[in-house]
Amino acid sequence: MKALGVRPGVKDSLELLQVDAPGEAEGGVLVEVIAVGLCGTDKEIVSGEYGEAPAGSDHLILGHENLGRVVSAPEGSGLAEGDLVVGIVRRPDPEPCAACAKGQWDMCRNGKYTEHGIKGLHGFAREQYRAEPDALVKLDPALEGVGVLLEPTTIVAKAWQHTEAIGQRAFFDPKVAVVTGAGPVGLLAALLGVQRGLEVHVFDQVEDGPKPDLVKALGATYHTDTLTDSGVLADVLIECTGVPSVVMETITKHGLDAVTCLTGVSSTGKRLPVDVGAANREAVLGNDVVFGSVNANRGHYEAAAEALKKADGDWLARLITRRVPLDDFGKAFERQEDDVKVVLDVQGA
Repeated sequence: MKALGVRPGVKDSLELLQVDAPGEAEGGVLVEVIAVGLCGTDKEIVSGEYGEAPAGSDHLILGHENLGRVVSAPEGSGLAEGDLVVGIVRRPDPEPCAACAKGQWDMCRNGKYTEHGIKGLHGFAREQYRAEPDALVKLDPALEGVGVLLEPTTIVAKAWQHTEAIGQRAFFDPKVAVVTGAGPVGLLAALLGVQRGLEVHVFDQVEDGPKPDLVKALGATYHTDTLTDSGVLADVLIECTGVPSVVMETITKHGLDAVTCLTGVSSTGKRLPVDVGAANREAVLGNDVVFGSVNANRGHYEAAAEALKKADGDWLARLITRRVPLDDFGKAFERQEDDVKVVLDVQGA
């Protein structure tokens, strides 16, 4: 069968492979892949920046954002032929550590977790895969056209869940939220903020194209100025760019008792002059919290599935700006001006 893979650490080694069909030892549920979403992580793996093949393999099948349909499943698994499913990306470490043993592999304590399409496990950019039932999340049939957005939604579902948990340290009644970055993760973060009844402000640089309209369609406010210049003082800030100057703004420009969640992974090697004393003073006197968040556990997948189910389907569909057949995978990695989310159509290849 067809699969899209790389040789980890080898720049531009992306190619369409012929691989064996998955064996039953890989899991009791056989899944036909419908679509795979692409993100910055995939591009960095293609660039050879990181990525780890499974033991004994010289290649890594790409793809962690995914949507599939059950071909067959064991009795009593809670799954049946035809069900829409998403494979959970991170799997617990084999020991397991205390966090993984509690189903919180997103908080793995020893770093021995694996991740489909990223670290030690083949990804979902292939025609079929197998998994155990507990590694799959069932979706509402109405999400067939947009279910591939579930994995990026899990990232912000975790961000919001942790933000709200931290907020319970004391009086917490947020009214205003800021999201920096209007890529897929930022837009989905804004969606979850609006669903919580908050006044949401989204900051990005682009002045036209689909992003401003997508934000406005949520009932949120779109900004092209800086957070500093806007004068917006948020109670909750979700940072989705990883841009150092933007990160520093979210840490220092907000209301009192604010909670800032950093989800954007920054590139290294860039230096930014920072008045650490001033930043510390503001954080201490303002009772601020700044925390980082990555990946998600099953609870976040289930929360994300509920959020997508409640969202406007037409709005979600607008996030997917291009669908590219698997055979034309090269085009999917060619950046276009109005791209928001690009998806590989696996069965349409």
